Amino acid sequence: MGARAQYVVVDNGAWQRYYSHWAAGRVVDDLLPGPAAATRCFRANREIDEWLDDVWCEGAALVDHDRRTLLWFAYVGDWVDHVAARAVLARTWPGWDVRFAHDGMGDLTHHLGLGRGLTRTPGWFETFEASGFSSSEYAEPCAVVSLRLPDGRVRAWGSDWEPVEHLAAGSRLIDLIAASSATPALTDMPYGGVHVDPQARTVSLWAVRTVAGVHDWPLPGWEGWDLDFRGDDHARQAGLLPTDFPFPSPPLAPALRKLADGLTAPLPDMSAPLARAAEASAPAGTTPVVNPAALVPHEPADPTPAELAALRGAIDALVAEAEAG
Repeated sequence: MGARAQYVVVDNGAWQRYYSHWAAGRVVDDLLPGPAAATRCFRANREIDEWLDDVWCEGAALVDHDRRTLLWFAYVGDWVDHVAARAVLARTWPGWDVRFAHDGMGDLTHHLGLGRGLTRTPGWFETFEASGFSSSEYAEPCAVVSLRLPDGRVRAWGSDWEPVEHLAAGSRLIDLIAASSATPALTDMPYGGVHVDPQARTVSLWAVRTVAGVHDWPLPGWEGWDLDFRGDDHARQAGLLPTDFPFPSPPLAPALRKLADGLTAPLPDMSAPLARAAEASAPAGTTPVVNPAALVPHEPADPTPAELAALRGAIDALVAEAEAG
């Protein structure tokens, strides 16, 4: 139970780790006001001397003041919510290299010179042998898969799999994709996309979610293939899609306004569910165990009035630009 977040702050050649049991869903909110506010917020949490792994850590941020670099990952909502968050961070972290950590905790530990496998056990990347392709019946699929056919044409399908799951299935998935029936045209942007070109032996990937393991190429089942990793940029795949299967263009202004509305939204009151968890009885013959960290609500250090005003100004300017086209 919980939405665990880990933070790392680097300053003057030293780094410290902090932890919140409930803050994964607030990583972006805590980052939006800028470097100073985010650093105060993260340092207000409990300092720890261990790393979370990719399973338990649902959101994280590394703020490196020495190299003016921000790495972060968290679930922020739909594709357009991710784009809105990136746009605001670009304004409120001027002069910083702001990057989404697609490799999850691997990107954070790699940045510190500790390698990508520090929190991962050998063989941690789980592959599977697909018996079929999970083409989507819906117009709002999780991912879009496109395939260049032997005659040079490109076909595309909506998929219910996460973007990285297509890599976990290996190149033998190609025949299953090619044999799939058509899927509905898109009405919303997916969370990512995969384009496969068997003739060039290249697979291209983009995503607005983590795709842990993407830098450990070649992944099992893709030996002899090249990976064209595009981060969260969908432009290349957009240029390859058939004209009857285009990516939609959701308006950005509503997503920006949603971020602005969240600035004054109170944190959820966790006292009642925490009290119930602490008092819950265990099944007969067992001993109840409650993680002490779960009893500590997330209480971030609030941005100053000046920081909030600057953030609102940045969002208002972006809304105006979005609406102006």
